[in-house]
Amino acid sequence: MSDMARISNAFQTFMKEAPAHQAAWLEAVQKLDAASALDPKTEELVYIGILAATRMEGGLPFHVAHARSLGASREEIISAILAGLPAVGNAAIQALPVALDAYDEAESR
Repeated sequence: MSDMARISNAFQTFMKEAPAHQAAWLEAVQKLDAASALDPKTEELVYIGILAATRMEGGLPFHVAHARSLGASREEIISAILAGLPAVGNAAIQALPVALDAYDEAESR
């Protein structure tokens, strides 16, 4: 799967239709990454947990593949998603199939 195929349709549309906003967004993201005290893999796992808790499954394929490239295991992906289970309940579970499909797809590449 290409990198663009992992990016949600919504974000691809954002990139195409609002390039100035997208550039500003990416600049902010890069600055936030630079300010983080977390190592890149941990930060990506936290972000995956947040995506799951907020039911933003569209971003999961891209971020799961990125976490895997940083050395995250399948079990760490599952744990990151289920970390929000006590706070958001079964909403976190909805992200599991999307995330695990993305992990397995990245593994088969």
